[in-house]
Amino acid sequence: MNTDYDVLIIGAGISGIGMACHLASKCPEKRVTILERRDAIGGTWDLFRYPGIRSDSDMFSFGYAFRPWHDYKVLADGPSIRQYIADTAREYGVDQLIRFGVKIEDANWSTEQRRWTVNARHEDSGETSTFTCQYLIPCTGYYNHDRGYLPRFPGQERFGGLRIHPQHWPEDLDYRGKRVVVIGSGATAVTLVPAMADRAAHVTMLQRSPSYIFSVPAYDKISAVLDRVLPTQWVYAMARWRNIGLQRLIYKAAKRWPRRIRSWLLAHVEKQVGGGTDMHHFTPAYNPWDERLCAVPDGDLFTVIREGKASVVTDHIETFTENGILLKSGKVLDADIVVTATGLQLQSLGGMKLHVDGRQIDVSKVMTYKGVLLQDVPNFAYLFGYTNAPWTLKIDMAAAYVCRLMQHMDAEGFDMVTAHAPSGERLDESIMGSLQSGYVQRGQDVLPRQGRALPWRVLHNLEIDRGMLLKDTIADSVLEFKRAGTRVTASPAHRAGRRAVSA
Repeated sequence: MNTDYDVLIIGAGISGIGMACHLASKCPEKRVTILERRDAIGGTWDLFRYPGIRSDSDMFSFGYAFRPWHDYKVLADGPSIRQYIADTAREYGVDQLIRFGVKIEDANWSTEQRRWTVNARHEDSGETSTFTCQYLIPCTGYYNHDRGYLPRFPGQERFGGLRIHPQHWPEDLDYRGKRVVVIGSGATAVTLVPAMADRAAHVTMLQRSPSYIFSVPAYDKISAVLDRVLPTQWVYAMARWRNIGLQRLIYKAAKRWPRRIRSWLLAHVEKQVGGGTDMHHFTPAYNPWDERLCAVPDGDLFTVIREGKASVVTDHIETFTENGILLKSGKVLDADIVVTATGLQLQSLGGMKLHVDGRQIDVSKVMTYKGVLLQDVPNFAYLFGYTNAPWTLKIDMAAAYVCRLMQHMDAEGFDMVTAHAPSGERLDESIMGSLQSGYVQRGQDVLPRQGRALPWRVLHNLEIDRGMLLKDTIADSVLEFKRAGTRVTASPAHRAGRRAVSA
């Protein structure tokens, strides 16, 4: 069995499959393999199996640019997304490149050998394997697949019912006729509540503070009509760029006119939930897009609240009891099942250790070049998507950039590239940007750092990234290229100085 490759991709989720497809079409001569810890394609979309699991971005913009999402359902369910990723892998032939059940323990770069040595363990047998490659590309996302974030609640051991974290949903859970409390107010919670409401006796969403919730159409009627008179390829291209444009417009408007967008969002919610509802439960203390907006298709959350199948309580937990939860206000929530939708536990590189010539790299102490290459780590790309737009928009561009970089190196005879930063560039903030979400704040110390200015600052800005990753020339003064046995520095920078740009 071959263990030496040109490119080793870690992860067969939406990012890893996207990277592999870009390589298959742009660098077909490269010998590529994908190492996947799970036993199936899909990553996040194979891991999460809770009721109602779906995208929180519309699928026209969340789908790959090179393979459009061919359905009119706007927020697709998890199984549909998993199937879309698998179908894409099959169409591009990269499903044959995957080795399943393999967890990466550590990766070691040797400048002398110009190779990565990757040590892995097969989870079913415990056996170890070693792989080597010229380029290493982790596509592992940013959270821990083994466990979610679960705070310790007072008295939780007294609770006689069932307590579940959505990341570890029991396959055979029967909640018919049960009283359910969902702790949380983020995307997972607003998905679970309407999904469980039809079968449960009642579902209560218990939140410490509200999030912005925005209703989007469940079905794209405009595209469905246009598809009758225009070529399908045109229809999906128009829908994709229309939705991307709308998302960017709302985000920029929220940053420029936060009070106006706040009023607009809250008026939208008030109209959906109907008169008599206490808007205190839907009025966040922060500005729009300080945390991600929660999208709900056709206002399904508001519908089950209006119908009395679900309710929202804003309070703090005093303690768990034998039969439910006692709140600080004195109110008691009776429950048979408590779902702790309390968020993610952040992690870099899937937890693997990284060394360069024997020196361990602390990912939280280095920056990223153009949001793709890791500072002072040769032949290494870390694919990381957007936090303020569909994840895959950035992944597509980053993958295209990596292919451009490899093509440039092959054309010039280089076998090593490293991004070096000037002193004083690093800031003590992570690449997640200005998001104030709890999981972001908890994970600040495990993610790469921000730089003061481009190309070391991650702006989460589609327009700037499109130029930087897809159009700017590859060689600049930041990248050091080498040929075997010689040291060759890149050509002068294609633009003088550094650009400081705000999103």
